[in-house]
Amino acid sequence: MPKVDERLTSASRLNVLPPKASPPTRRSLIAGSVAAFSAPAVLSAQSPNDEIRVGIIGVGGRGSNLLRRIIRSPGVKLVAICDIDPEAIARARQTSSEHNPDSDTYTEFRELLDRKDIDAVFVATPVNLHKEMAMAALEVHKHLYLEKPVGRTKEDVAAVMRASQTSRGLLQLGFQLRYDPRRSAAVRHVREGGIGRIAYMQADRHSGDLPRRKTWYFDASISGNMIVEQAVHIIDLMNWAMDGHPVKAFGAGGINVYRGEPAGRTTYDNYICIYEYPNDVRLAFSHIFINPRGFGGSREQIWGTEWAIDLVSATKHKLDPQPRRPAESEELNVEDEGGNMNQRAVDAFFRHVRDNSEPLNNAEWGRRATLAAIMGRTAIEEQRIVRWDEVAG
Repeated sequence: MPKVDERLTSASRLNVLPPKASPPTRRSLIAGSVAAFSAPAVLSAQSPNDEIRVGIIGVGGRGSNLLRRIIRSPGVKLVAICDIDPEAIARARQTSSEHNPDSDTYTEFRELLDRKDIDAVFVATPVNLHKEMAMAALEVHKHLYLEKPVGRTKEDVAAVMRASQTSRGLLQLGFQLRYDPRRSAAVRHVREGGIGRIAYMQADRHSGDLPRRKTWYFDASISGNMIVEQAVHIIDLMNWAMDGHPVKAFGAGGINVYRGEPAGRTTYDNYICIYEYPNDVRLAFSHIFINPRGFGGSREQIWGTEWAIDLVSATKHKLDPQPRRPAESEELNVEDEGGNMNQRAVDAFFRHVRDNSEPLNNAEWGRRATLAAIMGRTAIEEQRIVRWDEVAG
């Protein structure tokens, strides 16, 4: 195995306390609904327009990005920072010094969660810690922005969902691609029937290898392998377009170039996965980490019965049985293209906290995307077709 900080491999080393008894639920379950969503906790501030006080757990690469978004969001005060790495904490303090030079720092996340004056918490830690930290935050009724995925295993996902259903805190997943104006416009256009009935979907994420400094990425027992840690973004977009989830998956993958780099590596450097959705719709997804600079990177495309659309550019092309003719194309009208999708996602979270509204990327969408990723991983690892009921049952 790659050498990783042992504190990342055991929840007990992070002082995860035994779960408290669940409080009486305030949730009303709607018959026929695919999910139930948390009623947000009462803010410690006096009104919805007052300051939201925030803590963040994990300020490495992804967490530091979120921290910058938090301090730029109006009406928000970052009051607590938690990480096991003193250097990461020092960088976070420096980044947020003008926003609040007096933010408290912790190495034990439970101490941060015990604070009664914190309204909302961000969790951006390695995947194997998501379940314990998410459950702990929800059990004390904090509003929670949880980086994707929900967890590493189907059991993790089920546990977090149970905690969400009995918490007064809302849960939003870190699917920031939903807040990219072009992708959002394209998916909404698809959902409104703008390309006809969905027939086929294809996506690729091709890059060089993972950052070697992030040693936990290379240990699948921590990261969940990259289909769970990273590809879940793409799966979520396609689930959103389909307004559902795949019913089965099969695929293949392995380590063909970077075997033993770093030593003990168990995450693939290439894999492919085919997902089947209801109505005979398939998603073909390929993910490689051996891409040279001269090759292209990502692609996210959906074919309908009348048009095909590129999600990244929000441009659609008319299907033509004789494609040698000039293509009939149309670029969607995308409103409000400015801004950063990560900032949009964080700002939306705080808006939902204030007005007690349901996040676009809520707990149920997080469950669907994460379980679909786990279904794909299982299919690749076990070299067989895996069905939805095996991971969601």
